[in-house]
Amino acid sequence: MRANPFTLSFGKKPLRYISRLTETNQILDSFCAEIPSNQIYMITGVRGSGKTVMMTNIAAELRKNADWIVVELNPTRDLLQSLAAKIYSIPELHTLFVNAKLDFSAFGLGVSVENVAPVTDIENALEVMLKYIQKIHKRLLITIDEVTNSEYIRIFASSFQIFLRNDYPIFLLMTGLYENIYNLQNDKVLTFLYRAPKLILEPLNYTAIRKQYMDIFSLDIDAAGELASLTKGYPFAFQVLGYLYWENRDKKTLEQILPEYDQYLDEYVYSKIWSELSDLDKKIVTEMSLSGETQVKALRERLDMKSELFSVYRERLKRKGVIISKEYGKVTLALPRFDEFVKIQQLM
Repeated sequence: MRANPFTLSFGKKPLRYISRLTETNQILDSFCAEIPSNQIYMITGVRGSGKTVMMTNIAAELRKNADWIVVELNPTRDLLQSLAAKIYSIPELHTLFVNAKLDFSAFGLGVSVENVAPVTDIENALEVMLKYIQKIHKRLLITIDEVTNSEYIRIFASSFQIFLRNDYPIFLLMTGLYENIYNLQNDKVLTFLYRAPKLILEPLNYTAIRKQYMDIFSLDIDAAGELASLTKGYPFAFQVLGYLYWENRDKKTLEQILPEYDQYLDEYVYSKIWSELSDLDKKIVTEMSLSGETQVKALRERLDMKSELFSVYRERLKRKGVIISKEYGKVTLALPRFDEFVKIQQLM
């Protein structure tokens, strides 16, 4: 029996992956242009929306290009120190630095060079390294996954702004939850990030999901469509439902698979999303789940909320990826079977 082509692991590119061609090409075209229009992109979306997979895919594409150097950084560590260490460890660059008699020993990189003053400031060290990357006509992409408004990120972003002003060939791709990206962009010393393009990942294309299920499971268009509709275009749900259907398609009906599907969504994502909602967020979502109401005016009346207040929380829930508002005056839950999850929370 062939291995299950779906995965339940976050961040890892699955065997069956629906690429976001438009957004991916937008970033690649921008970064690879002779005169880049943007050198920073932020990818945001709800948990399980494919932020990390998309970033990983872009990094992999650029690694294939000899003109690019790609470095991945851990946001919980000293980012400037980590960046210097990773650049120094690249064989081609290491050889250049040694031949140029550059002394980075103050940072634990290499050994001291006789009769050469060591570089003692990490920002200066990185500028020296970037000059050599520029000399050999290469570009440097830095990827950081799940950023928050932490001190390490703030220090790194401030230095990155200096590198940009000095016209170094340095590029940055970050992912994060919307509220974390928002808090970072609105930091008073990082206002330049506010102008950085922010890609909010939308649901996957329904037709693409249906086609994948048709091909993998040899289903007709109606059966595959039923599976696709249960995902609502949510990438993690596409993987979970595909995984469970692969494991159980000869033993259980789709209806019998749903409880396990709900359990995976609950334990992997929904419980965390729910815990991060405010009391009023939860009140709105609960009313939507229990009543099935989608008309904004009717919801406000049920909740006894003024229009201005409801509008604030509607935008909050949209940014968090919990609701969508594609039609004027209407809101719906964005996540598959989230209403079932919410109903269970009311019984606990």
